[in-house]
Amino acid sequence: MLESLFHLWLDPNARWILLGCSLLGLSSGVLGSFAYLRKQSLMGDALSHAALPGVCVAFMISGSKSILFFLIGAAVAGLLATLSIGWITRYSKIKQDSALGIVLSVFFGVGIVLLTQIQHSSSGNQSGLDKFLFGQAASMVNSDVITMAIISFLLVGICTLFFKEFKLLSFDPGYARGLGFPVAILDHFMMFLIVVAVVVGIQAVGVVLMAALLITPAVAARYWTERLGLMVIYSGLFGAFSGFVGTYLSTMGSNLPTGPLSVLAATILFVFSLLFAPKRGLIMKLIRQSSMKQKIQKDSESEHYVKAKGVSQVE
Repeated sequence: MLESLFHLWLDPNARWILLGCSLLGLSSGVLGSFAYLRKQSLMGDALSHAALPGVCVAFMISGSKSILFFLIGAAVAGLLATLSIGWITRYSKIKQDSALGIVLSVFFGVGIVLLTQIQHSSSGNQSGLDKFLFGQAASMVNSDVITMAIISFLLVGICTLFFKEFKLLSFDPGYARGLGFPVAILDHFMMFLIVVAVVVGIQAVGVVLMAALLITPAVAARYWTERLGLMVIYSGLFGAFSGFVGTYLSTMGSNLPTGPLSVLAATILFVFSLLFAPKRGLIMKLIRQSSMKQKIQKDSESEHYVKAKGVSQVE
């Protein structure tokens, strides 16, 4: 394994893709922590699916697969999706989870229609936009990876800079509003950062699976700590590890997709955390419960022994 990893690192193109996917997982994990704590996991799914029509429209207007144009198109689509969810929740009796499901389905359906239209157009054979559904990291060139790395660093830097604000927004938005923080602006700003992370990752992971890379590392990290700072760090490391492992495994065989493998790696980390985390893991809880039962049983036996001994001495 180490030898194959060394040979992979000697390949300049593979090295860049490995680095880019790891940084993508890092930024996704950091952002996903705040989305998970705010109980907006489905919001990340909705925004990732809403990005597809924005990407398609950007390609139809520009005629090129430019991440910058895709970012603009997906940002506009994500903003429309966010406003649509807010409007449905505010002016109807539909709750937020139902509104999220409606917007997710509608936007993704529009995206599939536009994608089909592009594939049947004169430039359809050259577009390759169908790869954006599940991702294809091997199709990335060095400029794409450099852009991915720069934006990933920016996302992590912004989350570090606004850590206090995002922390207040995640746990007590009412208190943050009372302190004078622009809660609505911060909320839309966080949604915009998630859209940016989705757009950066769709070529490597895909629209469908990007939401999993946002949330799964955060859920896994939650089992290991009670502190937000550590949770964000663990989530970023879990995401980076998932991106690294998914990219590495995809190079070991022919036609192995990077995105699904990265999500599977994140899922394995989640299952391991669910079972073996020191305080919250299921197996560790069973061990503590068994140890507690044995201790109670021993204390009970000792108490009965003392009582029996006391009775025999009285007699």
